[in-house]
Amino acid sequence: MAGRIEDYALIGDMQTAALVCRDGTVDWLCLPRFDSHAIFAGLLGTEEHGFWRLGPAYASDQQPPTAARRSYRGDSLILESEWDTQRGTVRVTDFMPPRDGAPQLIRIVEGVSGRVPMRSALRMRFSYGRVVPWVHKHEGRTVAVAGPDSVWFDTSAETYGKSLTTYADFTVAPGDRIAFTISWEPSHKEPPPLPEPEQSLEATEDFWREWVDHCTYHGPYREAVVRSLITLKALTYAPTGGIVAAPTTSLPEDIGGVRNWDYRYTWLRDAAITLSSLLRTGYREEARAWREWLLRAVAGDPENLQIMYGIAGERELGEAELDWLPGYENSAPVRVGNGAAHQLQLDVYGEVTEALHLAHMTGLARNDYASLLQLKLIRYLEDHWQEPDEGIWEVRGPRRHFVHSKVMAWVAVDRTIKLIESGDADGPLERWRELRDDIHRDVCERGYDKERNTFTQSYGSKELDASLLLIPQMGFLPPDDKRVIGTIEAIQRELSTSDGFILRYPTTSGDENVDGLPGDEGAFLACSFWMADDLAMIGRVDEARKLFEKLLSLRNDLGLLAEEWDPRLQRQVGNFPQAFSHVPLIDTALRLTASGAYGG
Repeated sequence: MAGRIEDYALIGDMQTAALVCRDGTVDWLCLPRFDSHAIFAGLLGTEEHGFWRLGPAYASDQQPPTAARRSYRGDSLILESEWDTQRGTVRVTDFMPPRDGAPQLIRIVEGVSGRVPMRSALRMRFSYGRVVPWVHKHEGRTVAVAGPDSVWFDTSAETYGKSLTTYADFTVAPGDRIAFTISWEPSHKEPPPLPEPEQSLEATEDFWREWVDHCTYHGPYREAVVRSLITLKALTYAPTGGIVAAPTTSLPEDIGGVRNWDYRYTWLRDAAITLSSLLRTGYREEARAWREWLLRAVAGDPENLQIMYGIAGERELGEAELDWLPGYENSAPVRVGNGAAHQLQLDVYGEVTEALHLAHMTGLARNDYASLLQLKLIRYLEDHWQEPDEGIWEVRGPRRHFVHSKVMAWVAVDRTIKLIESGDADGPLERWRELRDDIHRDVCERGYDKERNTFTQSYGSKELDASLLLIPQMGFLPPDDKRVIGTIEAIQRELSTSDGFILRYPTTSGDENVDGLPGDEGAFLACSFWMADDLAMIGRVDEARKLFEKLLSLRNDLGLLAEEWDPRLQRQVGNFPQAFSHVPLIDTALRLTASGAYGG
């Protein structure tokens, strides 16, 4: 059985990523890209669906021992795990070198003290655990082949096959270093070069050290901010600049339920807010690469803007269910692809425009087509902003006039007006100023409940929605506006869990499922960070700091966050690690640092 979500560590090479459990098991890895088929899918099934365990040997009737300690090596994505056994201490270093050729996952075993018996058990199953590859020797190397894929396994340890698994049993003493590497290559090509684990380790450490050196944040929350930035960089697909929402699919928002989605794609919303955090912490090259990705993805068709694309800009992300996988802790179905790709979500226009605006304001070199795209997006909104949509949370129920969507339509128009006013674009300024005023008036009249002094989830609705917390952050209304304060306090009352964290919205209203799905979900971590931001903006800075530091305590021992926190089970849920959780962590840290609202 897979570990708890927070038991996993992330390693990656900016093109794909692996999850490593506390017991030294790699339970998830897709090759060669984030969105490729998994060769280790034990995370969503059983050991029969693929895994790679490397750690101290143990009896067959026992559970594999968990590491006594683990951490990333400095500010890097190099994982170091240590086991203390009766016979001594051993360290395993796991990493994926930034790619220059074949993708590799390298594991180096090092004896620290005593003589420790070790075992590597490698069970490759292609196509999400469905296909058993042909494993054989080729010029002294072990290779697994199935269809278009081949995975090469290299080690100096002696290996043997048993029960369709490749094993290595060995012992390490102080100073011993034994490396294990898997490399992917298309099966019709020549074998990948022999790995050079020690050189790759040094190069990987150098890469991360140099990248982190560009961070401009040096405040009191630097450790949390830097770890989040590294995570966001790891979720960036280096060849194109696309940013995945998470490297996993179908980790449940509701354990045992059906709220299981594939997040291995580039949501314009998630990528845009990721971009804003990177820009504000000194990472302009990532911003430039994402802007180029956006222009290629949207191409000449901004009227048909999708809410998400593949990491290279692919448009077709058809959703399917993998019925041979039982799901994480029996949370079925396991889905690949995402049917929400063709939903109408008007807020995306605002997030994209805000990201382009921020890039422009921070001095990113001008791109004329980016300005042209922005103008085209507003012309589309001019005709469509009054339509109902599926909203930020991608509800699978009926379309509604979501207040957050209208607010972000206002943001799109407002930022474009600012672009024109700066002299860097031409457009019908007066007409769009009237449009901005019309949207603002419409939201304040139809999306605001005067009796309760709060904005609501949608026009005519009584439900609340945590996305309303973005109203002051986007500049739609000032923080001291009584309607803003009323909305913040209403959300605290009605959407707060017993732990003080924030739900996205009520999933049920009477007998109705608000989002068209059965079951429930945990507290959405991004919304809880938004609450901390808003509290700071309205002057309740001590309360904001306490909430923020409570949120930091939810991170696992490596500083990673999933999408949600289940207050009943007291554990992380949802896809992991989640960009949409780490981005607002950075934003809130920056805001609290600027306000001086942090502990000594």
